[in-house]
Amino acid sequence: MADLFARHDLQATFYVPIMNREGRPVLGHKALTEIDRHFEIGSHTRDHCFLDRVGRKEGNRQITSGKAALEDIVGHSVNGFCYPGGRFGPAQQRMVEAAGFRFARSTMNLRFDCGSDPFAMPTTIQFYPHVAQVYLRNLLSGGAWRLRNRGLLMALRHPDWLQRIAALFDHACDTGQQFHLWCHSWEIDQLDCWPALDAFFARVARRLSSDRCLTNGALARLTFQPDGRIGAAA
Repeated sequence: MADLFARHDLQATFYVPIMNREGRPVLGHKALTEIDRHFEIGSHTRDHCFLDRVGRKEGNRQITSGKAALEDIVGHSVNGFCYPGGRFGPAQQRMVEAAGFRFARSTMNLRFDCGSDPFAMPTTIQFYPHVAQVYLRNLLSGGAWRLRNRGLLMALRHPDWLQRIAALFDHACDTGQQFHLWCHSWEIDQLDCWPALDAFFARVARRLSSDRCLTNGALARLTFQPDGRIGAAA
């Protein structure tokens, strides 16, 4: 994944756990430090823990120890967090903020903005062949319907998932809004979608200069006021 981003001169944020309770392999120390030289590294709990399924004590341990272990590896502060499975609520947001993170990303999709809360930053779309029902379920469960209706209509208009992602990206470019793509490397492997992802990154590089491609941390800094709560135009 890092090689693809580098090839197209794009920026990215990698959210990584220290271990994975689901049994999938994780990046070792050498790989993490190498990626950290070129891209932003964010935390993903200690062992990819769905925070809404554990108590406060374990949730807090997962958040704080994941951050500390990652900082020991890369040798500097880790400011970003991503909720595994997109599972979180106000209590988990408060724990992430109290742990010293400066922003956190959710998995809410179909958005072309950063929202108004740096600890619940939304996304536009996942690089994955979802069926229409997935987008409808995500819309119903996530709320913010007014801000997501446009993205939903565009997603439903394109049955081919690669055309769907391209259409949302082009819309963001044409309207001067934000486009936030996310994916799991293991799913790209599983689907054998590396050529498709490479082609999409080439599309991004053709339309945007490298200074318009930001890490999550850079986007958060541009968007939110110093108090970390009030949104501002990027």
